[in-house]
Amino acid sequence: KGHKSQHDTRHNSAQSGSRRNNHTNNNPHTSLVTLAQPNQPLQPRKGHKSQHENTPTTQPIAIMKTAVLATLVASAAAFAPAAKQARTSVAVQETAEDLAVLAKKCNPILGFFDPLGLAEQNFWGTSSEATIGFLRESEIKHGRIAMAAFVGYIVHANGITFPWAMQMDGTQFPTETNPPALWDTIPDDAKWQIFGLIGFLEFWSELSTPTHKHYMAGGKPGEFPAFDANYIPGGALNLYDPFGWSKNRSEEAKASGLVKEINNGRLAMLGIFGFLSESKAEGAVPALKGIIPAYAGDYMGPYNHNIITDNFPGLS
Repeated sequence: KGHKSQHDTRHNSAQSGSRRNNHTNNNPHTSLVTLAQPNQPLQPRKGHKSQHENTPTTQPIAIMKTAVLATLVASAAAFAPAAKQARTSVAVQETAEDLAVLAKKCNPILGFFDPLGLAEQNFWGTSSEATIGFLRESEIKHGRIAMAAFVGYIVHANGITFPWAMQMDGTQFPTETNPPALWDTIPDDAKWQIFGLIGFLEFWSELSTPTHKHYMAGGKPGEFPAFDANYIPGGALNLYDPFGWSKNRSEEAKASGLVKEINNGRLAMLGIFGFLSESKAEGAVPALKGIIPAYAGDYMGPYNHNIITDNFPGLS
């Protein structure tokens, strides 16, 4: 006697909470600012009991209000325009000064040679560091292609082929020893397969993954993303370091190998263009006169037939 029962307390608390909710919902001046302060107790109106008088704690209500506010903020942020981030240089990106140091290592006599000022440009509205990353990647990529082309030209000029048939129907490799003429004898279906593979490798090299940054965003120029199991089921051979020879090398050895690759790539680009020039104009490269056979075809027309020449013979 003299004490309220548990049922009476719960009943009074529910009635008080109902009155508070009605007051909040019916008051047009109630704002989110009030909800944003869950730790401050609500001030009781005259004639009403305080929240602390009927409820043991305000924590459940505070958590609910905070959750509602967080939901409203998250919903609004989803439709808000993304803020434009200021472009900053990544610490590992190379600068013009780094190019000058590398150029001196590659060619101590010539040194840094950039007559067009490309290292100071901002391609596609990016930074000069991103532009340098693009230029470095381009040189390394074209150097590697030229090295493969130079060796491939020599291999085909000597009639070296794979020991198996070229096609599933048993068709053997052509016996032509003039490399560009040999390309013309290959069926268009085979050429599509070759260009399809090249297109895939080009696409893959442009990927930016959690373990591989793009070369214009602080990644290492020339590094090829690994074919790991996260993207290709079962994984595949890593083209950048297929046999794992490079991962255990010292940084000094890697830097020395990079200089050698750049120089070999530059030499290979000059070499393959020397072959092509001599094949189109005898004597263009005096040292190759009588060695490189002439070629009457079109180096810029890799297919025997296309929709333009087939429909407009005058343009062929």
